Amino acid sequence: MAPVTGAGCGEEMYALVERLYPLCRSITGDGVRATLKIVDEYLPLQLHEVPTGTQVLDWTVPQEWNIRDAYIADAAGKRVVDLAASSLHVLGYSVPVSRTMPLSELRAHLHTLPDHPAWVPYRTSYYQPDWGFCLAQETLDALPDGQYEVRIDSTLADGHLTYAEHVVPGQVPDEVIVSCHVCHPSLANDNLAGIAVAAYLARALAEQTPYYTYRFVFAPGTIGAITWLARNKERVAQVKHGLVLACAGDSGQLTYKRSRRGDAEIDRVLRHVLTVSGRPHEVREFTPYGYDERQYCSPGFDLGVGSLSRTPYAEYPEYHTSADNLGFVSPEAMADTLAVCREAFAVLDRNRRYLNLSPYGEPQLGRRGLYDSLGGRSDAKQAQMAMLWVLSLSDGEHGLLDVAERAGLPFDTVAAAADALRDAGLVKA
Repeated sequence: MAPVTGAGCGEEMYALVERLYPLCRSITGDGVRATLKIVDEYLPLQLHEVPTGTQVLDWTVPQEWNIRDAYIADAAGKRVVDLAASSLHVLGYSVPVSRTMPLSELRAHLHTLPDHPAWVPYRTSYYQPDWGFCLAQETLDALPDGQYEVRIDSTLADGHLTYAEHVVPGQVPDEVIVSCHVCHPSLANDNLAGIAVAAYLARALAEQTPYYTYRFVFAPGTIGAITWLARNKERVAQVKHGLVLACAGDSGQLTYKRSRRGDAEIDRVLRHVLTVSGRPHEVREFTPYGYDERQYCSPGFDLGVGSLSRTPYAEYPEYHTSADNLGFVSPEAMADTLAVCREAFAVLDRNRRYLNLSPYGEPQLGRRGLYDSLGGRSDAKQAQMAMLWVLSLSDGEHGLLDVAERAGLPFDTVAAAADALRDAGLVKA
C-alpha cells in the first residue's frame, strides 16, 4: 500500500466513502459485513460475530436484520419509493410487510421532513417492532389518493452482531483505542468519513513504530461499543487513552469533546494540538449524550476517551438526512481531520517524563555543543528556552506536554530539546 502522505490521501479517503455510501447498513446484518469487507481491503480486520441473545452489560444482542427489497408502488405498478434508489428510504429494522392499502392508511408509516421538503430523513426502530418508509415531503405531496402496494422484503431473526478490530502493535502493551460506528446507511459525514479517517490513521501509524499499541474498533453505535466493552473487561485496564471519530468530513471547524474526566491526557493533547496549529476549533466539555465516548466514559469504566468531529452531530441541518451525501463531505476536510489525529497521537506517543541527571544548578550547555547546534536555526531562541524548560521540569513528575503548556512552546520544539539533552547525557526518560 502507498504511504499515507500527501494531498492524494484525502482523495483516497473520499473514494472509500464513495464505495461505502450505497450500502444499506444497520446495527446488525449483511450491510455491516459488506462494509467491513470493503474496509478490510484497505486495512486488515479481525471480525467478531456475537450471537443474538448474548448478554452484554445491561443490554442483550438483538436479532439480526437483513433486507433485500422495499418499495411503495402506485396502481400502475410504478415504484414511487424504492430502497434501490437510496438505503434511507426504509425505516431501519422494519419488519416484513406485503400489503395493498389506501394512502390514508399508509400515511401513518411515512416519515418526511416538512421543513426540508426535498430531503429524505433517516429513521430507525431497532428495539420496537415497526415498519415504515422515509421519503421527501415533495414526493408525498405529489401522491394522489388511491391504493398502493407496500412491500418490505426483510428478515428479523436470530443471528449475530458484527464488529471488527485492527491492532497496530506498539513498543508497550498499553493501548490507545480509536472507535468509529459502522451502522448508518447512506450518510457520508455521520459515519462514513469517520470510518475512512480511522482506516487511514491506522495505516499511517503502521508506517512507524508507535510507542503505544493502537486498537481500532469498527462497531455499530451504542450496542457495538457496549458489546466490545462487555467482551474486553480484562483489556480495559490496558486502555490508557482513546478517541471516538465521527462527522469527520464536513466543512465545519474541528470540535473536540473532552472525556468524562475532563483532564485526561488525551484531552490536554487535543487542546494543545488544536491551539498550536492555529486551526479554527472548539473544545467542549463532556456530556453523557452523543456517540460512543459515553460508553467508554461510563463511570464503571471511566476511560480517558474523548471525541473528535468537525461540525458536531445534530448541529448541521443535513444531519440524519439524504443531504448528508457525497457532496457534503470533501477530501480536504477528511485530510485535515486525519492530520490533526496524526499530530495528536505524535504528541501522545512522545509525552514522556524525564529526569534531570545534572539537577544541581544549570548545566553548562555550551561545552556540550548544545548552543552550537542551535546556530543555524531560525527559532534558536525558542529552542534554547525549550532546553532550559526541559531541564527545569525534568523532575520525574512533569511530562513534556506539561513543559510545553507551562512554557507556552510548541510540543515539537520541547520534544526536540528533550532529545538533544538526552543525547548529551543530561536527562533520561
